[in-house]
Amino acid sequence: MSTQKNRVELKSSLRAPMPGARKVGPADAAEQIQLTLFLRRGSAPTEFPSVAELGKRPPRERVHLTRQEFAAKHGARASDCALIRKFAAEYGLSVVSEEPARRSMILSGTVAAFSKAFEADVARYETDAISYRGRTGTLTIPSELDGIVEAVLGLDNRPAAKPHFRRKKKQTPQDSSYSPLQVAKAYDFPTGAKANGAGQTIAILELGGGYNANDLSSFFSGLQISPAPSVTAVGVDGASNSPTGNPDGPDSEVELDIEVAGSIAPGAKIAVYFAPNTDQGFLDAVTTAVHDTNFNPGTVSISWGGPENSWTQQAMNSLSSACEDAATMGVTIFVASGDNGAADGNSNNQLAVDFPSSSPYVIGCGGTKLTISGGAIASEVTWNELASNEGATGGGVSQNFALPSFQQNAIVPKAPNGFAGRGVPDVSGDADPTTGYDIVVDGSPSTVGGTSAVAPLWAGLFACINQSLGKNVGYVNPLFYTSGVASALHDITSGSNGGYNAGPGWDPCTGLGTPDGDALLAALQNAPASSSQAASKK
Repeated sequence: MSTQKNRVELKSSLRAPMPGARKVGPADAAEQIQLTLFLRRGSAPTEFPSVAELGKRPPRERVHLTRQEFAAKHGARASDCALIRKFAAEYGLSVVSEEPARRSMILSGTVAAFSKAFEADVARYETDAISYRGRTGTLTIPSELDGIVEAVLGLDNRPAAKPHFRRKKKQTPQDSSYSPLQVAKAYDFPTGAKANGAGQTIAILELGGGYNANDLSSFFSGLQISPAPSVTAVGVDGASNSPTGNPDGPDSEVELDIEVAGSIAPGAKIAVYFAPNTDQGFLDAVTTAVHDTNFNPGTVSISWGGPENSWTQQAMNSLSSACEDAATMGVTIFVASGDNGAADGNSNNQLAVDFPSSSPYVIGCGGTKLTISGGAIASEVTWNELASNEGATGGGVSQNFALPSFQQNAIVPKAPNGFAGRGVPDVSGDADPTTGYDIVVDGSPSTVGGTSAVAPLWAGLFACINQSLGKNVGYVNPLFYTSGVASALHDITSGSNGGYNAGPGWDPCTGLGTPDGDALLAALQNAPASSSQAASKK
């Protein structure tokens, strides 16, 4: 390889500064950093399993790859890794690790060496809130690596995502709050020894904060859940379980996720993957969890994200591709759709959806306001407390991911730019902080809502469903849009998220609706061999 010629632009690597960021000086050229190179699959595209076709099959007919089979058939090629090693040596970079199953190689070196290796413009930037090492423009790679390297992440360490939880600000007489078990009962979740998640692992991804063992013990004992679920922290890229002691920070996210998922599936193991809040950390957390041969997660809960326009295309493509890999191995990924309504917190207030919930290989989870009476649903509408600055469910239409086949008949509107995009969310659940979840955070009782609660709620439900079925459901998106499975959801037809209105059938506020757990389990057990009929608006 030549350091001077035969270079090409790394596709989709264009990056701009954060909105409002000021360039304040050069980056520290001597700073030692690590980058993740995400590589192509080792198989030809025609050899990779059709996830769309797999998703149409009923669970009983599905055959998923083991993690070992995926690594052998579709992991990064040895020849591609050899080329990366040669490239690294030429530019004075070190190979920290090769992860063929994860399609990742981790390289170490100075900012100066990486800037030269990828012809990157790296500098220091500041906003009113943070400072970060950032890059602008596009990256280049030697032509020999064109098509091999799909993403280069880590030069820019700006925060990639925000947690999607909402703490109740002020209690009013008309507000209610519930334990996760009360919500599960209202949604008719399956119960009993054959539906407690035993034998399953729920992976939870976190990009900050942490949990306290005493908080979890207090919470689960308060619900008379004994023994308490097994919870293990897994560090990624140097991150760890690091509670801040501030319930207004990410600790509320972490403990909400664990306490909701653990209540629903107390027999399941819970593995919490902590990673830095960067696009590199996010990708590495996903690939680490999905390919973990120790815990073998069957469901993944992600409650972090950001507007699509805050991501580089290479980061979105690589994360979505990693989620597609997960589908072939029978892993179901649930992602919060955001807490800032149809604009998703965009500074320009333009309609936008949250990524990674907009990936067609995950289940986007929206939010409702649920009122329970006598243990049953009394009313349920779209979560929208924008008027009181208490958030609203995210939802809308992707401007990056095309309308997937499973939504062809769902009457998804065009995106604001006219693109025929993927509709978000797919499903929903209680998320309004005024009808939020009673949890324990940093030693104190707290009421928390947000679509952050919905992702672990669904992940816990599917851990129980997987146990009951005796096998993982995996990629469930296409099945949700069949009439038999869609009928096992409570269709939410009232309310808006500030940009779209709820209505019969799928809508960009609450998707197809909230779960009737027993009915959903029965529908998946009895799904017909041909599952191509998509649910449309009534």
